Amino acid sequence: MVAMSSTRLAAFNITRHKIYPGYPFPLGVHLHDDGAQFAIFARNATGVTLLLFDNPEDLAPYQAIEIDPTYCRTGDIWHVWVEGVTSGQWYAYQVEGPYAPSDGLRFNKCKVILDPYATALSMQPRWDFLKAKGYDVSSPLRDLSFSPVNNMDSVPRCCVTGNRFQWGDDLSPKIPWSDTIIYEMHVRGFTVDPSSKVEHRGVFRGVVEKIPYLKELGITAVEFLPIQEFNENELAASNPITGVPLTNYWGYSTVSFFAPKAGYAGEVPAGGQITEFKHMVKELHRAGIEVILDIVFNHTAEGDERGPTLSFRGLDNTIYYMLEKNKRYYKNYSGCGNTVNCNHPVVRQFIIDCLTYWVVKMHVDGFRFDLASVMGRDEDGEIMKNPPILAEIAENPILRDVKLIAEAWDAAGAYQVGSFPGHRWSEWNGKYRDDVRRFWRGDPGMVGLLACRISGSADIYQKAGKEPLNSINFITCHDGFTLNDLVTYNHKHNEANGEANGDGCHDDFSYNYGVEGESDDPEVEKVRIRQIKNMIATLFVSRGVPLFLGGDEFRRTQKGNNNPFCQDNETSWYNWGLLRKNEEILRFTREMIVLRKRNRVLREVKFYTDRDIDWFSPEGSSPDWHSEGRSLACLIHGEKELYLMFHADFDDRLFSIPQPPKGTKWHSAIDTARDLPYDICAAGDIRPILHQESYTLTKRSVVMLVAR
Repeated sequence: MVAMSSTRLAAFNITRHKIYPGYPFPLGVHLHDDGAQFAIFARNATGVTLLLFDNPEDLAPYQAIEIDPTYCRTGDIWHVWVEGVTSGQWYAYQVEGPYAPSDGLRFNKCKVILDPYATALSMQPRWDFLKAKGYDVSSPLRDLSFSPVNNMDSVPRCCVTGNRFQWGDDLSPKIPWSDTIIYEMHVRGFTVDPSSKVEHRGVFRGVVEKIPYLKELGITAVEFLPIQEFNENELAASNPITGVPLTNYWGYSTVSFFAPKAGYAGEVPAGGQITEFKHMVKELHRAGIEVILDIVFNHTAEGDERGPTLSFRGLDNTIYYMLEKNKRYYKNYSGCGNTVNCNHPVVRQFIIDCLTYWVVKMHVDGFRFDLASVMGRDEDGEIMKNPPILAEIAENPILRDVKLIAEAWDAAGAYQVGSFPGHRWSEWNGKYRDDVRRFWRGDPGMVGLLACRISGSADIYQKAGKEPLNSINFITCHDGFTLNDLVTYNHKHNEANGEANGDGCHDDFSYNYGVEGESDDPEVEKVRIRQIKNMIATLFVSRGVPLFLGGDEFRRTQKGNNNPFCQDNETSWYNWGLLRKNEEILRFTREMIVLRKRNRVLREVKFYTDRDIDWFSPEGSSPDWHSEGRSLACLIHGEKELYLMFHADFDDRLFSIPQPPKGTKWHSAIDTARDLPYDICAAGDIRPILHQESYTLTKRSVVMLVAR
């Protein structure tokens, strides 16, 4: 290599490293030959400066390396090799270029720019986004004025990291889709409450301490809300009730897609969050549990034209984002201010590089793509028939064994449940959620839709050549009411979010059974417990892939808040004290998972045919699919005959029962109206029912009979 000098070193009076041109790939920073190779994409930039810091809090770099475009630029890639750089080095960039918002160009040499490929960031006490913007907040056109404000003290630093970790014989459990049971959780919220009784609260190691609980519950995969680096302090609002500042708790506002969140690692050395994450993955794998990441490629934390310049905007705004005809403004299909231009070749490569990094280097088993329909839009915002990025993800040879889950809609009206491009993609089935909720609420005329949902949603997926395993069945998730709140509140109670209760879903298809909120009335509690069991039972007897919201198994409550994205407090945290109080629900959930695993017919990969299942009305005749009824039964043929009865009506009702196979009798496996331990029976405990021709179902209950 040809040695080079730095043209900006006089300003800092420290020259510590020799510099050589290096190479344009791979992007990011990589250690080799007693130094580090830095490479970054910036097509329309006129200058790129690499900043090196001793400490992430330093307000000036000890060396600023102005990358010479003559020797150190190959195409659109600026690159340099720096001698003596080791793991733990802090760095960032400054990028020069035209500032012309109306043309979509927003280069600003005064801003510290984060490397999009950085694998770790420093942990800032507070990222001051307002200061990072540097605009005159009184001006409605402030983004048209160039901001000379230096943001050196308001954004984190990137960290050079190595790849030293003893994975040993770690391998992905590779659980088949048919056997998968997903548990959605928030890393911090899972253990941060003192009731968790773990040593490492609110961090990756806290999850590790709870692995015995997860294993006993019987789930096979955890799906984490975003763990890529985000700024929890980006919100400017406060709780109007308490005055406490609100935070970005959920994390759906990614700053750095390759970097695990430093705040989820605890007190660790520079870059230690990578080791902490890997340790958690390794221990989950050791327990036979897969790791699925919720990943947010639809937008970034830079927001709209009034947002801060942190990374992509300062590197090439016109390439990374979809812009309006007046390129000052951003297309907003995400509902969060900007939309990532996912199908641009440069952005596609970034996304593939990111996913393969998490799979190869971090041993992740799958991804859930937030607002994935955004990824199917072209640069004009139109939905594409065969989006290149979705095909590339599905066909990438490194990602071939990875679980791919799409939230098949976006904030601009696209709704692709059942039609999301590509057969490899499974989808969050929002119709399953709504139809099951409405049936158990007692809405009339839902029996046909219930039959479709428990059968794998053939009406949604079969016409597209898909299978039940393309359906991720869920009744609750992070977004909306918890299962407890679904049977406790008629209306959302989001006042603490500071938006006058205008945020969040306006119809959760919930019902409070006579009392809004918690109740001491034993009759109200009795029906609520039964309805929780009804929905849990429905979820686990349905074909498709069940996803279960963490904490629902012990009635976690958000006090009626159906959008607690900003509530990093007891509203969102898991209260493990509820375990003992609601042990009945915990036991029922655990036994339902066992029952699902024990009966393969419930997990088959194909849709039911007429030979596999027979449908009945309570009278034993064929159902009237167009009636206003609230009751349905089905006979499932398998290794053991199963007879399921779903009764959402408001009075007890006698159901006729078909004859069991010759030489067998009907035994009761589930009756959600009965007290424990008879609400669900272990395989060795089920007993024959007294009357083999009929069964009286209590109002709002599920019964499952097994022929033995």
